[in-house]
Amino acid sequence: MVKFSQTDLKARILKSSNPKIGVIALSTDFTIEQDFHRICHNQNVDIYVNRIPFENPLTHENYLKMTNYLAEIAHNILPGEKIDSIAYGCTSGTVAIGDEKIVHEIHKTKPNVYVSTPITAAIKSFSKMRIKKIAVLTPYPKLVNETIFNFLAKHDIEITSFSSFNLEYDNDIANVDPQHLLETINNLEHQNADAIFVSCTALRAVEILDQAERDTSKFVISSNQALIWDTIRSVNINSNINGYGKLFLN
Repeated sequence: MVKFSQTDLKARILKSSNPKIGVIALSTDFTIEQDFHRICHNQNVDIYVNRIPFENPLTHENYLKMTNYLAEIAHNILPGEKIDSIAYGCTSGTVAIGDEKIVHEIHKTKPNVYVSTPITAAIKSFSKMRIKKIAVLTPYPKLVNETIFNFLAKHDIEITSFSSFNLEYDNDIANVDPQHLLETINNLEHQNADAIFVSCTALRAVEILDQAERDTSKFVISSNQALIWDTIRSVNINSNINGYGKLFLN
């Protein structure tokens, strides 16, 4: 019988100096992870994704259920490692739970980490681009849309029009044809707006933003675009990134 033996080797251990970004994606989200890698693939940043339990349909009650998972999900993004920034990937969920509550829960296990959410990042992007009036497009049902409207109005954003696909399930939202989304954006009532805001991390908006801005001659801000922009800027990645809207062009 042949006895087991092994040769012990000395491994060369590399330590990445790149900043580490954690992404909390909904368990039902098809899109946000791909968008992070699409925009950041040439940037010196490492991205780590964990998923938070979420149940369709899109209701206030289902959004609130995520609150109890936030600390654990954040903890399980490279436990014991320093994370430089965490992106919570749900626009309407942020409005339902509250951005301060989200930060509080994440800080329970990742103290002092920078936390970004899509809707707060969008507000920051409006300020950067000097946007005061927006036309809004969402995929959400009416009751969710009312909360988005009220949040934006509370932050002194004038809404010139509000349109929705009225969908209740993330898989349907993720499967909205990007070309149809582009056509819908182009046909919105946006004449009196400074910009168009496309809300929802599940919509495949990032890939058509450049074309939408050319077609409409407006700034077009999407949830994932704003979230990624705010998150990477928080770790001092300030280079221009072409192909994903004027927001990424300093």
